[in-house]
Amino acid sequence: MRRIYAIALGLAVLLATPGLAGANPYATPAQRQQAIDYVIKRALSQRGVPFTYGGGDINGPSLPPVREEPPTTGLSANNPDPLFPSLVTPAAPAAPKVAGFDASGLIVYAFGGVGIKMPRSSGEQYKVGRKVLPSQALPGDLIFYGPEGTQSVALFVGNGQMVGVTDAAVTVSPVRTNEMAPYLSRIIEW
Repeated sequence: MRRIYAIALGLAVLLATPGLAGANPYATPAQRQQAIDYVIKRALSQRGVPFTYGGGDINGPSLPPVREEPPTTGLSANNPDPLFPSLVTPAAPAAPKVAGFDASGLIVYAFGGVGIKMPRSSGEQYKVGRKVLPSQALPGDLIFYGPEGTQSVALFVGNGQMVGVTDAAVTVSPVRTNEMAPYLSRIIEW
């Protein structure tokens, strides 16, 4: 009786602990490979989509999040002195708002296609998955840049190539090792 109680209690704790139970819904190697192939295909389908800071979600390219403007005091960059309105300088034209991706937004989109909800920032994405050395990289692994992956993230697609977001757009390029974090992250486990 004690054994059954101990097993039931152990299972209850396992199921109640976030991130432990059901971490890998892909039971067979074929299912895992299908999921990885789909993640890569989804990321590659966005080649050429423009870079937009804060852009991208599970549904695809998006506009950057709306930030509330602070209340004005009467002084501004183009009206530094309200007593002399003739000294007003013209405002710079606003940059056009374009739907696009930033690096972590592309990863959210790619993995969202197989039902995996990824955190929105690369630093938070670095904390999920199993850490692997760059020499152990497999297609579908995440490559991070900067301390704790806080500067950027890209998706390893194999053959020394990655898909990621540059200052211009989503592109495929050779894996960049400069400033690479010491570990990659494997989201879909083998």
